Amino acid sequence: MVQARRPVVVLAMSPQNLPRLLDEPMRQRLARLADVDLDVVLDDFRTERAQEALARAEVLLTCWGSPPVDAEAVAAAPRLEAVIHGAGTVKSLVSEAAWRQGVRVSSAVAANAVPVAEFTVSMIVLAGKRVFPIQAAFREQAARQNWEARYPGYGNYRTTVGIIGASHVGRRVLGLLASYDMDVLLADPTLTAEQAEALGVRLVELDELVSSSDVVSIHAPDIPQTHHMFDARRLALLRDGATLINTARGRLVDTEALTAEAASGRINAVLDVTHPEPLPGDSPLFTMPNVVLTPHIAGSLGNEVLRMGALALDELERFSRGEEFAYPVLEDRLSQLA
Repeated sequence: MVQARRPVVVLAMSPQNLPRLLDEPMRQRLARLADVDLDVVLDDFRTERAQEALARAEVLLTCWGSPPVDAEAVAAAPRLEAVIHGAGTVKSLVSEAAWRQGVRVSSAVAANAVPVAEFTVSMIVLAGKRVFPIQAAFREQAARQNWEARYPGYGNYRTTVGIIGASHVGRRVLGLLASYDMDVLLADPTLTAEQAEALGVRLVELDELVSSSDVVSIHAPDIPQTHHMFDARRLALLRDGATLINTARGRLVDTEALTAEAASGRINAVLDVTHPEPLPGDSPLFTMPNVVLTPHIAGSLGNEVLRMGALALDELERFSRGEEFAYPVLEDRLSQLA
């Protein structure tokens, strides 16, 4: 068995995020795994205290509010071997200088995918049951009689759900949907039909998915190729009464085009992300009964943040044993990541 070492770990995040990421038992575990000063939590790498800590750092354990690991930070941390990020994307965190120095990077994006997937599946089910328009209509006295006749075809048996993107979230959504009596389609240009079949779904082109699905859920990365992937043309492909769910990034949907389409009442939308975010207070989307807006709550919040901390500590333990990360971030894959 390989003898584990206790690497020098420096915490980099907004100080208020440390207890959110690591509760007391987890902080005790961190102290057992590493040489770490739990009272030093850096949100600025330029201070004298930060420079002293960086000079010793072998691992940066980061979360929201961490300064970027840029060329200046890398120069101040000649012993740095790894960045373990207890949150999602590392695109704005890890610079080219860190990659050039050979710094290994891990992210807790897989842990963050769990609540996003749970949120998504719950919204798929509620959308199929027409919960949101029924709830809105049920507030009106006149609509409490014969309300069922206003929503023919509601329910989730044999409905078609289209998942866009076999990302961490997308794959977890597919796994959760496997227990439902639904026909699930997948659109992802990076997968083959055989790979999709292994996931238990049928791979189709994006436009076919959009036009064939009762519910469409977006799990694609925010990259130039996906900007406004749901423009006016593609939104028009949605079936009458279909629901569009976006828990990915707001820029993937043309907000102006969606507003116009939703205003017609032809489609429904569940938007946990928007562009801009938040929307202007006078956006018509706030008052449409067929639109559900939530303030970017699908990802890790409250006690769910601890799941990301647990993953980060697991990665640190692997590092201390000289093992590969279970959830590495690879530089050559950055262009495909959120």
